Amino acid sequence: MLKIGLTGGIGSGKSTVLEVWESMGAYIMRADEMAKRLMKEDNQLKQQIIEAFGDQSYNTDGSLNRGYLAREAFENNRVQELNALVHPHVRQATREEIKNAEKKNFELFVKEAALLLQHDRPEYLDIIVLVKADPEKRIQWVAQRDGVAPEQVRARMQWQQSDQSMEQMTDYIISNDGTINELKTKARKLIEELKASES
Repeated sequence: MLKIGLTGGIGSGKSTVLEVWESMGAYIMRADEMAKRLMKEDNQLKQQIIEAFGDQSYNTDGSLNRGYLAREAFENNRVQELNALVHPHVRQATREEIKNAEKKNFELFVKEAALLLQHDRPEYLDIIVLVKADPEKRIQWVAQRDGVAPEQVRARMQWQQSDQSMEQMTDYIISNDGTINELKTKARKLIEELKASES
């Protein structure tokens, strides 16, 4: 089974690439969704978050107080502190997902994560693919999608790695510099090439 890591900044087009790969039969793991699930369901992680960020991190019904945590993390420069708590749990969950995909005889496993290369290249992945797009276009697109001001998108982008720093650890780059259909074609073509080189 070929294990692929997919990364790229906010609004680069990762979700579109993932949709194509999923339709081609890949086992998809979205790190962001996994992190949110673990923050709700993993008791050890919940305890660590409460100890670091306080009881307000969770609502009275036990659900994650996203607004409070986001403010604490982004406004008080504690993003890395929160990530340092969550990431080891996500890494462990990734290994379990890989085993699960192997048991089910998937040919391709894809982990999608914006922060995939934050602490160097993960040793459990065979290939890293970076999706790139023009930063100004990304800002416009995310601002429209999320209904936020461009400044807020820029602030979020500051917490992500630059394309340049990620390129050094990347095997393939998909440039999202055309239409959405062109992006889908590039995504399809890359998987076909990778499958062919594996067989």
